[in-house]
Amino acid sequence: FNLTYRIVIIGTMALRTSIQKVNRSLPRLMAQAGAARGMATEKQIWNQIQSTKNIRKITASMKMVSAAKLKGDETRLGLAIPFNKWTEALCEETVVVEEPADITYEDFPQRTLIVPLSSDKGLCGGINTYISRNTKDAVAKLTAQGKECDVCIVGDKGRSQLARVIPDKIVRSATEVIAPGNFNLAAALSSEVAAAGKDYDAVMILYNSYVNAAVYHQKYKLIRPLTGEGEEEPMTEYEFEPDTKSEVLVDFYEYMLTSQMFHSFMDGACAEQSSRMTAMENASQNAGELIDSLTLKYNRARQSRITTELIEIISGAAALEDA
Repeated sequence: FNLTYRIVIIGTMALRTSIQKVNRSLPRLMAQAGAARGMATEKQIWNQIQSTKNIRKITASMKMVSAAKLKGDETRLGLAIPFNKWTEALCEETVVVEEPADITYEDFPQRTLIVPLSSDKGLCGGINTYISRNTKDAVAKLTAQGKECDVCIVGDKGRSQLARVIPDKIVRSATEVIAPGNFNLAAALSSEVAAAGKDYDAVMILYNSYVNAAVYHQKYKLIRPLTGEGEEEPMTEYEFEPDTKSEVLVDFYEYMLTSQMFHSFMDGACAEQSSRMTAMENASQNAGELIDSLTLKYNRARQSRITTELIEIISGAAALEDA
């Protein structure tokens, strides 16, 4: 009888010890099961925090670089505005595209070459999207009116976006444009446009116009060739010597197109840098908010782990007292 009693006592104590071990291991097993189901562990959250901090450093640096470049572009734009002032007497007034639905393009001639000025680099907000959207809108409306139009794109971002929607309208593209721009670069771009636009009745330059560091608008210029007879003959109040008037007007038109391209390119460069500066500032703020959220999540996970460990210690101590 005594032997049987001892066996029962030993078995009961062993069973109680096993149950206590299971109770102590249960929180840890549940935490491991939760992590296996997709819940982020402390290490994973910590890595996310560090990577987000690195991204914030990059975006803050890019904002500072864009702010420095914007100063130089503002200076170049300030010189380009008076340089291009003389073309206002020969070209039509620049049109601001506030809402694409309000622009009809009914005054455009039968054949038009559209020249959208986009950027080669991204991370600059929606400037390229706006240019592409307005270009698609212009092509659709001109086509609906029975007029012909083609597109000569400047910038890799505009080319990649428009190549997906109107590939048959693209006749030429110029990418990897060197920055900062100058008049020689504008002359090279205008020569490409002139080579593509010999058979067109007008050239439309679509670009982003800089207002201030936080605001920019989309504008377009319509440049018609200096040709015509009778009442439409241009510059009748001037005499041309020693060359013939037609030859002088051809050269004059190319120079006018270069001047307009130079001003539009400088204006678009300012808008690009201001938009990139704003985009990087917003990205830095979003990264800071994400870091705060991840830090709170990390602290909660850490607190939960510490609580689990305390429960295990207390359960172990209680088991030793019972034993």
